Amino acid sequence: MARRKDIDGSESVPSFYGKELRWKREQAGLTLQQLAEGSFYGLSHLSEIERGERRMPRDLAEHVDRALETDGFFARRCEDVGKARRRGHAKYFERILEAERHAETIEEWCPTLFPGLLQTEPYIRAVIRATHPMESREETEEKVHARLSRARFFDDDPTNPEYWIIFHESLLRLPALPPADMAEQLDRVAALARRPRITPQVLPWNCGAHPLMQGSAKVMTFPDAPPLVYTESPYSGATIDEPALVKQYRKAYDRLRAAALPPEASLAMIEEAAEDYRNGKHRL
Repeated sequence: MARRKDIDGSESVPSFYGKELRWKREQAGLTLQQLAEGSFYGLSHLSEIERGERRMPRDLAEHVDRALETDGFFARRCEDVGKARRRGHAKYFERILEAERHAETIEEWCPTLFPGLLQTEPYIRAVIRATHPMESREETEEKVHARLSRARFFDDDPTNPEYWIIFHESLLRLPALPPADMAEQLDRVAALARRPRITPQVLPWNCGAHPLMQGSAKVMTFPDAPPLVYTESPYSGATIDEPALVKQYRKAYDRLRAAALPPEASLAMIEEAAEDYRNGKHRL
């Protein structure tokens, strides 16, 4: 029998919350399966909450309070856990932070920015300062730290989701940073592209009209849940789970993928652009 791993409640607010949940459940003499009965959630979802790896939805927290007779303790504090998990990120992005960790595949289209999962520190800081020029330096640094942690997503676990990213060629040609920093950003993308589960494609600047011209899109699939789509603008984001709309986005993404350069040609273009920035030969 495998030895149960203890939870260090001092690590974070979610870990503390999860440890309390396990303690109360075991004190009541319930298994995870018994506690999950009567809710819309499975045993694995509760187990991940106990380990501090997943947020507690409000309806599940209310169910737990009823089952454990905890007088609303978990429902009152589930929002605090959500705030702790998204620290440095916008509230509307909370669901996606969690979804990325549990996804089986992530397919993303970024027409105007390198996606957050691929960004380097100089790129993150430049984007934040351009989007929020009036905020304090402390607020900016908190966001930079949070996004750097997210950008280490693929470094933390080689079995993370299969990731397919399509971005417009203009991201290679129009520098958002000084040449050395642009070379570093492109090197980061190229290095990740050499890993077996990460595939970038470049949409050529002269491809003409194409699907998803009006904005970004992130399509996520899961082993144990329906797919999601996330779209974002500078100050808001929307999560779409309506099946017919998700299907429409997935079809559009497949057509966009067909219009982009093949992965090998895309990687060569990225590496060439990085060398041009590094050697002072950048061209529009």
